[in-house]
This record gives sequence, structure tokens and C-alpha cells, in this order.
Amino acid sequence: MADQNLDALTSSAYQQALEVIASVEPRIAEATRQELTDQRGSLKLIASENYASPAVLLTMGTWFSDKYAEGTIGHRFYAGCQNVDTVEALAAEHARELFGAPYAYAQPHSGIDANLVAFWSILAHRVEGPWLQNHDAKNVNDLTDEDWESLRHELGNQRLLGMSLDSGGHLTHGFRPNISGKMFHQQQYGTDPETGLLDYDVVAEKAREFKPLVIVAGYSAYPRRVNFATMREIADEVGATLMVDMAHFAGLVAGKVFTGDEDPVPHAHITTTTTHKSLRGPRGGLVLATEEYAPSVDRGCPMVLGGPLSHIMAAKAVALAEARQESFRGYAQDVADNAKSLAEGFLNRGAELVTGGTDNHIVLLDVSSFGLTGRQAESALLDAGVVTNRNSVPADPNGAWYTSGIRLGTPALTTRGFGHDEFDTVAELIVHVLDNTQPGTTKDGKPSKASYVLADGIADKVKDASAEMLHKHPLYPGLDLG
Repeated sequence: MADQNLDALTSSAYQQALEVIASVEPRIAEATRQELTDQRGSLKLIASENYASPAVLLTMGTWFSDKYAEGTIGHRFYAGCQNVDTVEALAAEHARELFGAPYAYAQPHSGIDANLVAFWSILAHRVEGPWLQNHDAKNVNDLTDEDWESLRHELGNQRLLGMSLDSGGHLTHGFRPNISGKMFHQQQYGTDPETGLLDYDVVAEKAREFKPLVIVAGYSAYPRRVNFATMREIADEVGATLMVDMAHFAGLVAGKVFTGDEDPVPHAHITTTTTHKSLRGPRGGLVLATEEYAPSVDRGCPMVLGGPLSHIMAAKAVALAEARQESFRGYAQDVADNAKSLAEGFLNRGAELVTGGTDNHIVLLDVSSFGLTGRQAESALLDAGVVTNRNSVPADPNGAWYTSGIRLGTPALTTRGFGHDEFDTVAELIVHVLDNTQPGTTKDGKPSKASYVLADGIADKVKDASAEMLHKHPLYPGLDLG
């Protein structure tokens, strides 16, 4: 009865909210309704997406959105921020307790913002501090113009070693078109060309040769676990700061699937994450740090960030409170188990996987064996109601736009209740679509990397097969928009 009452309250809340929105801009209300319909009717396998709870979603739509609150807890540049202080303190408290971190910073608006805060905190801590001491200055305002220009040069010429994009790293790990590749003199480490796995001896050798200030570990498309204790040993040997971006797998850390050497928080100086993806929270970021780096991170605003999004910090607090519940550990384990089931489903049907499998939440499918590019595969699957994203594979001949792979993740469908049998069926449906897709041609008859031809009837057949599973595991059950 309690669940029924909660469903009724949730439905009423959203029905009334959409009525209010429609009174101003009905097309937005309609698009919102349609988005729920589309998500309910598709197999969402994008590794960076999930479904936040109604409590998290509702928390974002409040008058906390109206408040400016630059600064830190108890030290704001605007008056009347006492309730924002409460919200931010709760978000940080839940993050510290959930991840076992000495310090947590809940203000970053996104994962990229969190990484920028981390980068500049490391620069400030490792470069600015000693520089000021050597120049008998308390802060940068005490420097002469000549010293200031010298400091700017020093800050802009530090070294960063991160995982390459085609090996599974992220844009913000030193990719040259990204700001991280412009801030730093950067080099990248990859994976073994035969196995696709990290070779820590190679990483260590590159670190010894390059002597970076920052080593970035973590990934966005690497389907295996990382030994962060080993990465810390490498960083310590060369005097580098170890920064770990756990945006993709934070839910597996929170859910204690990754422990010991595979848990980055005890080993990294600074750990960053998003709060959506496998954490099932709002779109936003977090920075976790040791006490040594906490003062630098705490200056994220105004160093890098503008006013924090108080309504999003409130939603982060709710999501992190949910992740501290025992049920979240079961969910996180199911995410990892389901990824193995999905991988096995592909392998049993002759598909090729980068690294030959997975032991996290990601499955990276090499679609070149189907004669397709990642873009063609992604588009054909979308026609059939399977939502994925194209992704590079190591040494990808098609580059980062067309790619040779598609990345799949299990967090979203696991939230809906999918299990082993369903994920095996998902693999079967994906292979069926790709087996029945042919590359298209350009207007002048040449082979195309973008266009494709999906055999007649396949899309409808796959949608019909998916509908049974989706009906069995409804999205937001009990939520009726009328």
C-alpha cells in the first residue's frame, strides 16, 4: 500500500508539473512526455546513461535553482546562503562516507568541470605554492609583473600523462583538441596491441622517461579493471600526482564491486567522478581528495567554476544517500554480472570484443568483422530501437568520428531489472541487426563510412522482440502521465 501511495504521489507531481509547463510552452511539455515514451520503448545501452530515481529528478526542479552561492560552505560571496550551505554540506558528507574519502567537493557542474578543478588544484598545489615560497610572497598578488609572467609560463608548461583516446581514455585525459591537451605538455599511454590490456611496465617506463607532474588513470571505454595501487607506485616513483577519473565506474566503487587495489580512492591524490552514469544521480561532478589537496580543491570556485548549481547539489545529496543503501550494492554487482552475460552472448555468437570480454560495466564491440563502421552500426541499431554509441577501438583505422566499434554498458537496463537471460537476448538481437546491415555508398557510388542498408523487416522484428522484455521490466513503474 505504501508503494501504491508513493506511485500515486509521483504521478500526480509529474502530471501537475507538465500542466504548469504546458501553460507556458506546450511544445516543451510534449517533448518531455515523448522522451519518457521513447526511453520506455528502447533498449538503452549507452554506458554513460542511466535512470535517476523520481526523488532525484524531483529534487532538481526546485527554487534552489534561483540562488547564487559562489564561494564555499560558510564563506559565500552572496548573502542568504544558509540553506545552500546545508545542501552542499550534505552532498559532501554523503560522498565522503560513501567513498571513504577525507574530503569531497560537490560543486562541479560536470565531469569535465571536475577534471578542470582537479588539474588546476594540482598545478596550484605543486607549482604555485613552492614558487610563492621561493619568491617570499604570500599570494600571487604580491608578485611583480616579471615574476607573474614567469609563474604563468611555469603553470602552462607542466606535463601530463594520460590514457589515449583510442585505448579507452577520455577527451579530458590529454586529448589535444580538448583543453586538457592544451593546458599541459602531454603524452599518452596505450594498451598492448595484442591483448588490448594495460601493460603497467610500459606505463612505468613512459612515466620515467617523460617525468610528468600528473598521471591520469581511469577510462571511458576500457572494459577491464585497473590496479590503482600499481598506478600510485608508478606516480610515486617519478614524483607525480595520481589523479583518477572514475566517472564511468563510480557506481561499482560505491557498490563495493571494486575494492582493494581496484578502488581508486585510497590510492589517488585526487579522484574525480560524475554523479550520473553508474551512480544513478543527476548530471554533475564531484572531486574527492586527500587532506593535502583539499585546500586547493576548495578553491574550485572562483578558480575554475562560477556559481554552483544548488538544485543539482541537492539532487546529488539525494542520489548519494540512495547509493549508501544496501540495495545499491546488489545493483552494482548486477551491473558487473550483466556485463559479463552480455559479453558472453556476443562471444557465443562469434562477435569480436576488445580485450575479449569485460570485468566492469562496459562491453566494446568491434564491428569491423561485420564489414561496418561504428557509425553505420550505431545508426542501424537505433532504427531497431537499440540505443548505443559508436566508439574508437585501439589503433582505429576509421578515427574518432566514424570509428570501428560500438560501446555498450549495462547500468541503465540493470536499473530496469534486466538479468542474465535478457542480456543474452540483447546480444542476440544486436548481432542479428549487424548481420543484416550492409554498408551504403556515396552519391558517386563509392563505399560510404556513414550510410547503410538495413534489410527489410529486421527493425520491426527486433523491436517486437525487445517489447516483451521492456514490458516485463517497465521504466518508472507506477508513473502515469495521464
